[in-house]
Amino acid sequence: MKFAHQSVAAAALVLAFGAAHAQKGETVKIAWIDPLSGLMAPVGSNQLKSFQFFAEKFSANNPAGVKFEVIGLDNKLSPAESLNAFKAALDQGVRYITQGNGSSVAGALIDAVNKHNERNPGKEVIFLNHSAVDPDFTNSKCSYWHFRFDADTSMKMEALTTFMKDKPDVKKVYLLNQNYSHGHQVAKFAKETLARKRPDVQIVGEDLHPLAQVRDFAPYIAKIKASGADTVITGNWGSDLALLVKAANEGGYTGKFYTYYTGVTGTPTALGTGAEGRVFQIAYNHYNMGGQVGKWADEFKAKFKDDFYTGSVIHIYNALGTAMAKAKSTDPVKVAAAMEGLKFNSFSGEVEMRKLDHQLQQPLFLTVWQKADAKYPYSPENTGMTLAPVKEFPAYVSSTPTSCDMKRP
Repeated sequence: MKFAHQSVAAAALVLAFGAAHAQKGETVKIAWIDPLSGLMAPVGSNQLKSFQFFAEKFSANNPAGVKFEVIGLDNKLSPAESLNAFKAALDQGVRYITQGNGSSVAGALIDAVNKHNERNPGKEVIFLNHSAVDPDFTNSKCSYWHFRFDADTSMKMEALTTFMKDKPDVKKVYLLNQNYSHGHQVAKFAKETLARKRPDVQIVGEDLHPLAQVRDFAPYIAKIKASGADTVITGNWGSDLALLVKAANEGGYTGKFYTYYTGVTGTPTALGTGAEGRVFQIAYNHYNMGGQVGKWADEFKAKFKDDFYTGSVIHIYNALGTAMAKAKSTDPVKVAAAMEGLKFNSFSGEVEMRKLDHQLQQPLFLTVWQKADAKYPYSPENTGMTLAPVKEFPAYVSSTPTSCDMKRP
């Protein structure tokens, strides 16, 4: 499987020739609000570098001819700190913010942006959600000013269980997740979709643990082993996944893990070679996409000695450049209107920002942890291992309905 799509940069160049440059040369500031301290700091640091790296790439070539500048603000994974960071961004004249680590944080920011925009006409802000996947954000809590570029929890679970339903070795499942909205939603949708597609599968255990606080997962692994589970479904990310799989390796658990975030900082090293063929990831991208994004990933690694994995960053710059060219403006009011229903080319082909709820519709990829080889050579954290593609799910497979009743200005 090779996803060598037409160069994103080339596609942007073609659009540029047909776009009116009413805003050419203008600098668009984006405030990045995520953790740079605490256990999740390595993830945040990686993503800030990703936003800044691609700000440079897309400033050099985008349909609107604008320049992008990223301002990094540490929120310590705290909703309260995030609101302070949002105020600091506003003081710097920022009209675009991005965040993604922690749906509890995202929920607070959506509310803050809604209130700000209502009270300050002419100074509206757009929230570009790169990774916060609580489905409520594009359902009951949907907002005109919020656009999600990751696939939400329900979409990923829809694709994941479509794969699992044909696996006879999946008989007893344990649900282990972080105790906040994202973890709750992973468990909820896992139970619902498995009951619909594989009613014979038993849920033999379920646990929720504090976010970014557990340092030893050995007791959880002992419970999983005692339950007889052959499969674990987890939405854990960052240290909470890295330490979980480390404990599984050390505790001799040999079942399979179905995850959302295996490729994220720290987890590849924790997996090592002991988890070969046993850990799967469902995501909207992977390390062996090839094409232009593969070249960019190699350049990112050479520059930062780190791995690029947050592909939604590319989606965001593609969408902004295309929407600003369409709107002939960088004004968030005009850009939001232009992004609604917008179809644009990205690393996985043509994607669409669904107008109904501002949820990006895009393909998803299931990958498995295995040795890197000539066909799939990228090795995260220099482990000699990789996430090799197993199956691609077209956007219509993972697309889930929305109950969003959006209030538009």
